[in-house]
Amino acid sequence: MSNSNSVAQDGTDDELGGASAALSRTRVFSQLGRAALDMLLPPVCLGCRVRIMDHDALCPSCWRQINFVRPPLCDRLGLPLAIDTGAPTISAAAIADPPDYDRARAVASFDGLMRVLVHGFKFHDSHNARRLFGRWLTEAGRELLADADLLVPVPLARWRLLARRFNQAQILAAEAGRRSGKPVNPFALVRSRSTPHQVGLTRAQRLRNVAGVFRIPERELPNISGKAIVLVDDVITSGATASAAARALKRAGARQVDVLALAIVSERYS
Repeated sequence: MSNSNSVAQDGTDDELGGASAALSRTRVFSQLGRAALDMLLPPVCLGCRVRIMDHDALCPSCWRQINFVRPPLCDRLGLPLAIDTGAPTISAAAIADPPDYDRARAVASFDGLMRVLVHGFKFHDSHNARRLFGRWLTEAGRELLADADLLVPVPLARWRLLARRFNQAQILAAEAGRRSGKPVNPFALVRSRSTPHQVGLTRAQRLRNVAGVFRIPERELPNISGKAIVLVDDVITSGATASAAARALKRAGARQVDVLALAIVSERYS
């Protein structure tokens, strides 16, 4: 009996040793492959293209040009506050004109290099920064993602999607969902009609422009009812688009709708 146990143990040890060796070889090949890739396509800064140590990153100089949004924040609008009260605080702007969403969070202010990166991603098919954006979104939206049942990208109008060939919000939602482990549903929210560009419109004009523009397809209603939703978009400007989308989701039964974006305009009423 002892001999058979010894043989079985030896067999188990051999299997474990073989598995460990295979894992070690896989790691070695992966490291060699990464080294070869770095020789062919050396990592460069996503902002200025200078050589750096790692892929999907910024050099120190470009990093300093990003105006990251840090606490203290207005708990509703996600805008920086001057004073840290040590507790969730609502700004005067949010009290005077509360949004239809519950909370908003953004990575950085929509200015300087962040504006350049977002415009390149959105309008020039430059998706090199998508993994960096995913990391940033996951960090900035940590508390929202912890509460979320589902991530929903803000949809584009059909003709705009055909012209652009991709929805930047859907790419961002996919990256954030992959990193946070939260499911993403790009079909839960649709635009019922096309709208003119929001650029250059006042906040009141933006609100009128997107009023009633979003709807939830009937087949998606069970996926929305009772859920905590995180809307994902590239930029929060006036909050009009996010509010219109949040109203549609809440009418469909969503119990909470938060908003997560790459950038936010620091003045809500600009």
